[in-house]
Amino acid sequence: MIKFQNEFTRAEAEAIQSEFRRMKDNIYLDHAGTTLYPESLVDAAGQVLKENLFCNPHTCKVTGDIIDQARYRILQHFNTDATEYAVVFTANATAALKLVGECFSFGEDENNSGAFYYCQENHTSVLGMREVVRTNRLYVLTKDEILKNLYNTTNGISEHGINGQGSVGEGDTRKCNSLVVFSAQCNFSGYKMPLETIEAIQKNGLLVLGTQIRGEEDGEDACKDSNFYICLDTASYVASNFLDLRRYKPDFCCISFYKMFGFPSGVGALLVSKRGQAVLNKRFYGGGTINIAMTRLDFHEKRAQFSTRFEDGTLPFLTITSLLEGFRTLERLVPPTLQLKSVQRISAHVHQLAKYCHDSLAALHHTNGAPLIEFYNYDGYDDVALQGGVVTFNVLHDDGSYVGFAEVACIAAVHNVQLRTGCFCNPGACQWFLGLSNADIRKQFEAGHVCSDFTDLVDGLPTGAVRMSFGYMTRASDVDKAVAMIRDCYLTTAAERLRIMERAELPERLRHVSQRLKPQLKRICIYPIKSCGAFEVTSAWQLTSSGFKYDRAWMIVDVNGMAITQKHFTRLCLIRPVVKLEEGILELRFPEMKPAQVPLEIDDVSRAKRIDSSFCQSKVCNDLVEGLDCGEAVGQWLSDCLEASGLRLVRQNAERRTQDGVSKDISLANQAQFLLVNRASVRWLANKVETEKEPLDQTVDRFRGNLILETASAFEENSFEEISIGGVNFKMEGFCTRCQMVCIDQHSGQKTNEPLRTIAREFGGKIRFGIYLSLKEQPAENTLVSCSEEVRIKKQEEHSVEQ
Repeated sequence: MIKFQNEFTRAEAEAIQSEFRRMKDNIYLDHAGTTLYPESLVDAAGQVLKENLFCNPHTCKVTGDIIDQARYRILQHFNTDATEYAVVFTANATAALKLVGECFSFGEDENNSGAFYYCQENHTSVLGMREVVRTNRLYVLTKDEILKNLYNTTNGISEHGINGQGSVGEGDTRKCNSLVVFSAQCNFSGYKMPLETIEAIQKNGLLVLGTQIRGEEDGEDACKDSNFYICLDTASYVASNFLDLRRYKPDFCCISFYKMFGFPSGVGALLVSKRGQAVLNKRFYGGGTINIAMTRLDFHEKRAQFSTRFEDGTLPFLTITSLLEGFRTLERLVPPTLQLKSVQRISAHVHQLAKYCHDSLAALHHTNGAPLIEFYNYDGYDDVALQGGVVTFNVLHDDGSYVGFAEVACIAAVHNVQLRTGCFCNPGACQWFLGLSNADIRKQFEAGHVCSDFTDLVDGLPTGAVRMSFGYMTRASDVDKAVAMIRDCYLTTAAERLRIMERAELPERLRHVSQRLKPQLKRICIYPIKSCGAFEVTSAWQLTSSGFKYDRAWMIVDVNGMAITQKHFTRLCLIRPVVKLEEGILELRFPEMKPAQVPLEIDDVSRAKRIDSSFCQSKVCNDLVEGLDCGEAVGQWLSDCLEASGLRLVRQNAERRTQDGVSKDISLANQAQFLLVNRASVRWLANKVETEKEPLDQTVDRFRGNLILETASAFEENSFEEISIGGVNFKMEGFCTRCQMVCIDQHSGQKTNEPLRTIAREFGGKIRFGIYLSLKEQPAENTLVSCSEEVRIKKQEEHSVEQ
């Protein structure tokens, strides 16, 4: 029996959980991405803003004082003060790293400059420093190559003859400076670098150079006369570990405060030691960074205070005020003891959770004895000094092959578990732990895999992993639920999984999953007028040989007979057609206008008013459509709605039309009779959208599907071969390639950047979402489809699958 030892008292745990009631049934396990903010922190920060008048700190002493208080409190948290370190506010840790890269002085000139060394297992922001550092000597070091310096603390000279400055603090007299960057805690594996390495490198230089990736092949002669400075990426580390700057003295520390408190975001800091201040030379200046600047003469003088010289423009002073509340709230929820600071108690808590999670997952095996999980860490979870609150792994099939992390992410989303998948912006650690060669990485890239996409397997090799990470508000029960999700979903076949979930004796928390495993038809929508709003069917709806009855049966054409679409008239979506079967009319509605009506069926009189129209398909206007004009009254109504003269409403004259020279049973839809959209896939996408958030169903509406399905996992529809709804059989016709129309809010007519931007990002530029369907056979007369019908799926890799 695997046991969990709680580091918090019962009263403390209850107080913490009361702060996160909004989580409800969600399990949040991505604290390495950002921790969660407590409700009282937001309330307290808001109250401070309500009770004070904060103005620009360049002119307001009150604001300037509270910023200074924040600087003092930050230094206090890291057990140091202004005599040893300066606090430079930045947007985040990435901005802090960029500042160091741009401003670090490597030496007098290119011929007498030090080198830039960085650890392979680093955030991409560290890799980005390569583009701005002012030296051509670049080296990459493995974790073990950096650790070798721990055994080099007494001899004062490395095997390559590259020395440090001697005792740190004596004064830098050497001609050039070298910069070494590594993470205090790896955000991929959670490994903690022994911080004694900092002083060892500062005093004695590097024992090994690593691998040179840029510059002349000068090997051991690379600036023998170099001082060594340490830039420590502490973004992941300080979120749940105590960084004691009196004991360990890196020259630069990079911080993102949202990782510590959850709120506020958009503010970080660069902590610079007195020693480090001497080697940062900032060129650009602006805002309050100078005492004087002249326009008609190239003259300026920067301010004397170090922090002020490096903070261009007005600081985010309202955000910075919230940092003080962040420290107060953290210490109130996790009170320090006589022996331990608040963050040290948090460190113990998340380490116990990580060990508990690791051991619980490690106990899972397939029926053939093969392990279910492949872990990625160095030294296990026995030592809190070496391992943080991170568990990174991949799921394995019983034959040892990999389950793609995208599949795990989709299953997690169904179970309301939020975790992280991919490489976590740490490609070096990802490559190292997955055992990928440089050739493997290039092959995956050439196959279409890019950072942050969902290409999880290329030729059977994983491109990333699954990460669970923990915070002070994470409970052992959260870990239990996440482990149960992995166990129940990956130690069974799909059919067995469904049967297990439907058993009455299963825990209540798992019973709802059985329904999610069955695909369900949630909505039926038709679009009577091409490019106009949807009409949602509330009961059964009739099928015809060309699709749903009245779906895309009308279109609006301009004075030239060309069909208009939302690409040029975004407000078309605000025209809401309502099919009134009993009255035999199509009613058109538009905000602040009286409705217009046209008959559903064409009489002999209207047949005389025939229009031959063409409309664009795939940007090629080659599809001739024969239509019937619906009259002057509705034409004028449409012109008034869209403020465009000469518009006409045209009814398709026949169910078959000639498309690319071929006669097909298809209405005015662009590609096929039906478009299927998976609500689970839209949910996945909506969770990936970082801005322009909106209700899920509103995002679903952007994709203008006829059949809105929901499956257990996102993108199951991509493997459909056939689908039956009741007694009606459909076959897949291909993927729907998306255009800018999905960026039109179907409820307001406004253009946005999302979700097309996220689709392109997540799928490596492949703008596909949803699938086309057609009827497998001609429907019988009066065939109906409704959401209450049973849905059965046949997948492409299966002969017959019933779900």
